[in-house]
Amino acid sequence: MNYTELLGYFGALIIGLVVGLFGGGGSILAVPIFVYLFHLNPILATSYSLFVVGFSAAAGTIINIKKKLIDYRIAIIFSFPALFSVFVVRRYLISSLPEVILDTGSIYITTKMALMLLFSIVILLSSFSMLKKNKAVIAQKLNNTNYSLLLITGSVVGVLTGLVGAGGGFIIVPALVFFAGLKIKQAVATSLVIITCNALFGFLSDITQVNIDWFFLTSITLISVLGIVLGSYLSNFINDMSLKKNFARFILLIALMIICNELA
Repeated sequence: MNYTELLGYFGALIIGLVVGLFGGGGSILAVPIFVYLFHLNPILATSYSLFVVGFSAAAGTIINIKKKLIDYRIAIIFSFPALFSVFVVRRYLISSLPEVILDTGSIYITTKMALMLLFSIVILLSSFSMLKKNKAVIAQKLNNTNYSLLLITGSVVGVLTGLVGAGGGFIIVPALVFFAGLKIKQAVATSLVIITCNALFGFLSDITQVNIDWFFLTSITLISVLGIVLGSYLSNFINDMSLKKNFARFILLIALMIICNELA
């Protein structure tokens, strides 16, 4: 085992720590860890990310069930179009992507490059979302549930999850606040249910498409779960807003590093 793999296993602990502290965000770190530290193909990395993110979100969901913060009706409505989009993208789109997407002589874009650049954009959006104040979100939320916009947003999140292995919490939470009228804590708790369903369903769609190293994947997941337990405990002693802003700046740096690495 070389030093980059050791960093990768430590990164798995950080993935869980992030989920334990914030209730999500693990996929932001999972894909870069699998690609750059374990040197996996981005398509396989997104499959592994779906598994790790799914189980991490499930652990957070179990905690929230006890707190009675989940709106199951909204979770079901949001999940239906999301699950359909995840299935279509993972089963038909991802498997049909060519190795080279564009080659004009002066411009050369591979599938790996395109997926990682798309993922970096997701990270940037997530970072900006974290840097915004929650009060602004609460002030602008709607009183009535807008089912049409919930279904549309669910489809968009499903495509995003299918393409880059991200849970899409930075989209789901504002959507649940704006379009379903949920409070922030309810939205976060409900989003974890949606992320669990989307991620695990997406992974199941991949089982026959990719070769899974179950020992490796299980090891990473168990380490992440340990990080969730640690993060949930530390969240009682750490100022959430300052930590959230620092994490947003950290993932912003990760996004810029990915962009520079892929365009170099």
